[in-house]
Amino acid sequence: MGWIAFGIIAWLAGWQANAWMARRPRTRLTRLAVPTLFGITVIIVWESLVRGLQISPVLLPAPTQIAQTFAASTAILWEDFVQTVLKGALSGYVLGCGGAFLVAIAVDRFPFLQRGLLPIGNFVAALPIIGMAPILVMWFGFDWQSKAAVVVVMVFFPMLVNTVQGLQDTDTMQRDLMRTYAAGYWKTLLKLRLPAAMPFIFNGLKIATTLALIGAIVAEFFGSPVRGMGFRISTSVGQLAMDLVWAEIVVAAIVGSGFYGMVALLEKTMTFWHPSQRH
Repeated sequence: MGWIAFGIIAWLAGWQANAWMARRPRTRLTRLAVPTLFGITVIIVWESLVRGLQISPVLLPAPTQIAQTFAASTAILWEDFVQTVLKGALSGYVLGCGGAFLVAIAVDRFPFLQRGLLPIGNFVAALPIIGMAPILVMWFGFDWQSKAAVVVVMVFFPMLVNTVQGLQDTDTMQRDLMRTYAAGYWKTLLKLRLPAAMPFIFNGLKIATTLALIGAIVAEFFGSPVRGMGFRISTSVGQLAMDLVWAEIVVAAIVGSGFYGMVALLEKTMTFWHPSQRH
């Protein structure tokens, strides 16, 4: 019962500390301290419950055990990271988002494409990944190319829809003003419509960050060389090596949060003028 009591005390102490900081003036320090303290509290309570209730490592390993496995398996985790994130997710992200942006420009320039392409896009976006992944693995092989193809399918249409919507965000008065300056389509696009669409474009990019990593990992469940985060999770579950599964999950969480954070930071830098960034 000692571990259970320790976990309860840690939770109450973390709750009080977070409540106190929430009442403080909102600064960069408090914005970082609140989620950090909450995460530390969750880890302490997790450790206390696993030890106090003597939960089997097969069901839920303790954070200390996951940390030990993480430290002992850095070579494997790095190899999986390169295969899944750098080769599969990142390449598919760049190809899918870049292609969607170019298609969005074409859709905006030729409106008939919007009536024909976007409904098809909505249909494809609704297809389940567990149905598409095996097909793409059969088409592109078992290496990272098939995972990149899955990522392209997952990120293409969210990025396309957001970009098209953003390009339509200017009002009639703004477009009329550009016409009074004798600005053609391309100059209006570069000077007015693309800047106005930036919040929508970055919204699509942020959505795609999480979809890219999920798509690459799930696609590896349907065929992969003997490396990759999805492959490792699948085989480790079969071997009941749940500490390694959780170590891969930790890597995925860190990568996903970092990827999203970099895109959000880039958005803040490039759209500092937008009302959503003025806080």
